[in-house]
Amino acid sequence: MGRSRRTLPEELLLLALDPTTGTTAQPQSLDLGLAGAQLVELALAGRIAPDGDRIAVVAPRPTGDPTLDCALELLRRRGAPVRAVNWIGGPRLGLRQTYLSHLERCGMVHAVAGQMCGVLPTTRYQATDNAISREIKARLDSAIRTGVPPDPRTAALAALAHAVGLGKHLYPGNEGRSSRSRLRDLIRHDPMGGLVAHAVMDVQNGVAAQPRRSPAPATGRQAAPGGRAAAEPARGVPVQPRRGSMARVVAH
Repeated sequence: MGRSRRTLPEELLLLALDPTTGTTAQPQSLDLGLAGAQLVELALAGRIAPDGDRIAVVAPRPTGDPTLDCALELLRRRGAPVRAVNWIGGPRLGLRQTYLSHLERCGMVHAVAGQMCGVLPTTRYQATDNAISREIKARLDSAIRTGVPPDPRTAALAALAHAVGLGKHLYPGNEGRSSRSRLRDLIRHDPMGGLVAHAVMDVQNGVAAQPRRSPAPATGRQAAPGGRAAAEPARGVPVQPRRGSMARVVAH
């Protein structure tokens, strides 16, 4: 994969980066979104493909992007298709910082050292050229405004932006309500982006990592209202709580 094109994780991160404060919107869910964006990028590169609610490696050869290739190798080592919700809900420590550091090396952002509460060292990241972020958002704006089905990359980016809660960051206030609704609707234009976006939202909502099926009658368990069995908590899927819309990235 050549480096002339920005990857989806990079574009998602640039969309989330506030040009004024240098902080990232929705930092907790953004981490899940970056893991999901890697899956979509690998699918666009022809390395993986959806298999029901699972992800299967179909071409294990490297892409040339070290971070994507690391994810691809981890998927390959599983030896069998992996549920998207399990993959996205797994530990991804440092993934956001990895991409921020990469964007800094590429000259798209620059680091600004500071302190939180006058004690804790922090690092903010300011875009070196806001035109890049504006160009990325313009693609979403065009898809929302025209209603024309976007290309798979833009559709997947829209699905991920909605899934991690960037709608209110990109289209704030009451005046942005219709744009947020249309952003959500773009999720249907890319099957892989839709699968990943729903997995991101499932992890945030604590949905059990089980295949989606029609509800069966309750047997041996207390039925929930409406006649369905009460859901059991997910195993092995960490629930990411929703937090404030902005947070600083602490340098390590």
